[in-house]
Amino acid sequence: MRLDSGIDTDRTAGHSARRFRRPPDVAASLIELIGREGICVGARLPPEIELARRLGVGRSTIRETLMAWRDTGIVTRNKGAGTTLMVDVTRSVQVPLTLRLEAESLLRTQGVRRPLEIEAARLAALSATAQQRRRILELGAAVARAHAEGIDWRPADDVFHAAIHDASCNPLFGQLITQIQKAFRRVYAAPLGEPQLGARSIPMHVDLAAAIAARDADGAVRIVSAIMDIVETEVRAVTDAAHV
Repeated sequence: MRLDSGIDTDRTAGHSARRFRRPPDVAASLIELIGREGICVGARLPPEIELARRLGVGRSTIRETLMAWRDTGIVTRNKGAGTTLMVDVTRSVQVPLTLRLEAESLLRTQGVRRPLEIEAARLAALSATAQQRRRILELGAAVARAHAEGIDWRPADDVFHAAIHDASCNPLFGQLITQIQKAFRRVYAAPLGEPQLGARSIPMHVDLAAAIAARDADGAVRIVSAIMDIVETEVRAVTDAAHV
């Protein structure tokens, strides 16, 4: 799904379909259509060209939306078999549909990422070189400093975790986690409308860096688990608040 201008220059039904609908609007409209049509989990969605016609957008916009949903486990897509719904996107009438769907996508992402981050930190504590340990300490401090200065700490956080993945001596950790993160970020630039989601865990990043530098594998595992717990708790708090 595009996270830029949202301009679509496809042609639908022989006419120029240059429109300015944002991808989140398209996703919300698609959710509403699924609800109206009573499409259940395990059922196939209408073809892309029909969805594009009914939602008034270009086919490429529909394709990108469905591909993003595939990447976060909401649908499966198979050539010749169409697109199959895997998550009940209309289950809740209390929480806004897009919010609940976003929360579920993030929790699924975190569920896959958690064991990878834990094992990467454990291995980094056991295997990192002296130079890597110094860099992890510096980067952990950089994350905390960015947060304290009120600037966007997420780029520094990405670099910090990438250094831990590198220090694990297994490049697959970084590759897999990056793929997971990209899949989610294709859909959501600011998860649940909260760009600072997980900010309460920032002080613990300094502790994580210190544990890795001290070769404390058990401590590193414990801290990563606590960081992931904070993020998941904040996600659930946002959806709980939406019930009020």
